Amino acid sequence: MSAERSEHYEQTQQTQHTQQSEHHGADAEGDRSARRAVTVFPVLVLVAGAVGLLLPGSFTGWGEAVPYLLGVVMFCMGVTMTPEDFRGVAKRPWAVALGLVAHYVIMPGLGWAVAHLLQLPPQLAAGVILVGCAPSGTASNVVTYLARGDVALSVSVATVSTLVAPLVTPPLTLLLAGEYLPVDAGSMVTDILKTVLLPVLAGLVVRLLAARHVQRALPVLPWLSALTIGVIVIVTVVVAGSADAIKSAALLVFVAVVLHNGLGLALGYGAGRMARLGEPGSRAMAFEVGMQNSGLAASLATAHFSPPAALPAAVFSVWHNISGALAAAWLSRRAR
Repeated sequence: MSAERSEHYEQTQQTQHTQQSEHHGADAEGDRSARRAVTVFPVLVLVAGAVGLLLPGSFTGWGEAVPYLLGVVMFCMGVTMTPEDFRGVAKRPWAVALGLVAHYVIMPGLGWAVAHLLQLPPQLAAGVILVGCAPSGTASNVVTYLARGDVALSVSVATVSTLVAPLVTPPLTLLLAGEYLPVDAGSMVTDILKTVLLPVLAGLVVRLLAARHVQRALPVLPWLSALTIGVIVIVTVVVAGSADAIKSAALLVFVAVVLHNGLGLALGYGAGRMARLGEPGSRAMAFEVGMQNSGLAASLATAHFSPPAALPAAVFSVWHNISGALAAAWLSRRAR
């Protein structure tokens, strides 16, 4: 090899090594950020629940603010969306459709089954079923990333499940929870449109019109929406309104939530394996099925049922982030 070729080869190798190092560095930074999010979030939610339980009188009358807080969360979710998310749906429509069907069949069915198995009181049974009928949780994409799953599929399923929620969640709730409590499906459709679909679409429009400014704010948006402003306060208000119910039914609700979430994760993963989506796709399916938008469930339960009916959603908000983080840590250490 000539001196010139040798020098060129060394420079090429050094460039490739630098690019690989930068790539791995970016991945490592993303891992650290995501792990911080799923570690700190459950802790903050636990603190919020404790505050609501210990100081319920301090939040009297705050229940009316829950839908608006949820709207803020969903607006920020819309701002983080990109056209690529929708192109992902078009690229693999059958896989997204499978995830959508699995989500809206497995979790509502499990909610109904758990309510019957544990013979839950009507308010709690309706609350568990309502959690099952909600769209995918806002943290499912982060957890899928940590689990080394198919993030593109996760984002696509979460996006579509949120957009179709006004058409799917109310009739499913009426069908499965109607035997426990009266369900005004029409009013529920209106509420989901106002608190979920319209804010998401508004956020998407802002992203398209002010992409450059939004890009600068993206690093803080997940914390701003899902943590500080939205879910944390929602959990505090819901727990405060259900303080008496928690003292008498805390263990029963916790068992119901653990069963509901755990079986959802397992069956979602199993559905992905049966559909031959591969290991990354199956991991994405696990979290898209097992993790719910419990903030929406809490808001709907408070508005259409009663504060005790929102208790399962409040507990689910804490538990599914803990279980999701643990499952992601275990899966990430397994070979694909």
